[in-house]
Amino acid sequence: MQKTLTAVLFTLAVSACFVGCMGKVKYPSYYTLNLPPAPDPPVQEGTHASLAIQEFRSAGYLRQGAIVYRATPEQIGFYDYHRWAIDPRQFVTNAVADRLRASGKFTQVKIYDGRSDVDYILRGRLEKLEELDYEGGAKVEVALSAQMIDVRTGVTVWSNEVSDVGTVAQRNVAGVVSEMNHTMDRAIEKLLTPSLASATARGK
Repeated sequence: MQKTLTAVLFTLAVSACFVGCMGKVKYPSYYTLNLPPAPDPPVQEGTHASLAIQEFRSAGYLRQGAIVYRATPEQIGFYDYHRWAIDPRQFVTNAVADRLRASGKFTQVKIYDGRSDVDYILRGRLEKLEELDYEGGAKVEVALSAQMIDVRTGVTVWSNEVSDVGTVAQRNVAGVVSEMNHTMDRAIEKLLTPSLASATARGK
C-alpha cells in the first residue's frame, strides 16, 4: 500500500511539473509589412515597353525569418519570438511591381517567370531591413538596389541604390515594424526615382 501511494504521489508530481512547463511555452508572433495600396494606373499613350521583375535577393541573414536588430554596427541579432509572416524579398518584389504597374509607364509589368518575352528585366536586392539600437534611440534602416537590363542587348539601361532611416516612436517590436512600413515606403519611392520609363526611352 505504501509503495502504491508513493507511486501515485510521484506520478502526480511529474504531471504537475509537466503541466507547469507546458504553461511556460512561448509561441512566436508573426508580422508583415503593410504599405499603402498603389493607385490605379493612368492611361498612357505611346507606351510600348514591357517589364519583368525578378525576385529581389538579399543577404542570408535577412532570409532566416526572424526580425533583425543591430546592437552595434558590427553585431547582428535576431528576435527569437518575432518573425516575418512572409519572406521580405517576396514582399519587396511585389511592392515594386505594384508601384511600376501604377506608374502606367509600361504596357505590362509581371513577376519574372524565366521567359524572355519582355523588353526589360529588373533585378533588385534588399540590402538592409533592420532595427538599429545604437547612437541613441531606436531606428530602422531599409536599403534597396536595383538594375534594369535590356533583354535584347543585355545592357544595363538603369540602376539605382538607396537607403532610408526612420525613428521608432513606440519602443516595442510592433512599433519597429510600423516604422519599417513607413521607411520601406519611402525607400521604394526613392529607388524608382529617377523614372525607369525614361531609361527605356533612351535604350530604344
